[in-house]
Amino acid sequence: MANGQWYPAEWPDRIRALADGTLRPAEPRRAATVMLLKDTATGTVVHMLRRRASMAFAGGAYAYPGGGVDPRDDEHQIHWAGPTRAWWAARLGVDETTAQAIVCAAVRETYEEAGVLLAGPTPESVVGDTTGAEWEADRAALVARDLSFAEFLERRGLVLRSDLLGAWTRWITPEFEPRRYDTWFFVAALPEGQRTRNASTEADRTVWIRPEDAADGYDKGELLMMPPTIATLRQIAAYGTAAGALAAAPDRDLTPVLAQARLVDGEIVLSWPGHNEFTKHIPTGGASA
Repeated sequence: MANGQWYPAEWPDRIRALADGTLRPAEPRRAATVMLLKDTATGTVVHMLRRRASMAFAGGAYAYPGGGVDPRDDEHQIHWAGPTRAWWAARLGVDETTAQAIVCAAVRETYEEAGVLLAGPTPESVVGDTTGAEWEADRAALVARDLSFAEFLERRGLVLRSDLLGAWTRWITPEFEPRRYDTWFFVAALPEGQRTRNASTEADRTVWIRPEDAADGYDKGELLMMPPTIATLRQIAAYGTAAGALAAAPDRDLTPVLAQARLVDGEIVLSWPGHNEFTKHIPTGGASA
């Protein structure tokens, strides 16, 4: 394959099954992921992790910190700074409780997988350091779902800083995939005083890398990625600073991107609307072209 697009071998068979009605699409799970940015002397860099090869979904692929929404985050009113829940609901195209849960997932997953927390003791501040045994115990409890994010914030007297996030794009896993996610992608700048670390049990490597360098690695087939990852890397590479990307976020179109598969002249054509580089032509006999 000429690039590093993650492309499971079972897709053609599943696409055919979907087309002939023998495959029922799984319900997508709500999820959030965060492109964490920081400015350096050589340009803006983004924090990425490489999923362990043993992972059932996108093993070996580079991605951003992220994961599924915790339903408990629908239920509690948390201390909240920045745009209102109503504003976020309108921006994300969901109701207010769902908007809160999605934003909470973005902040929680960034903390769980990168050790970075977009919250502070006041609406104008951010915690400066999240290392130490007590922080790690709370992080582990969040990962195990023994502690809800709302309980974590309340226990520590913290306010969620929704103003530090910018909603960037939304992708839905194709209907023929067995594990499906309705994922909102956010951008955020690394808070001053905090540092990332590989806190995820799902990743075997983390890097800070310029988006254009990551895209170049993908184009050369050196870095494996899913379509939304490489698409967002190409998009944020156009901005010279983290602040520039955050300033652009409110005007971004959040219409969901959902892959389409159709039969044309004896082959399956797999495409992602608005992203022609990912189009695949799959002979009905099997392998991708």
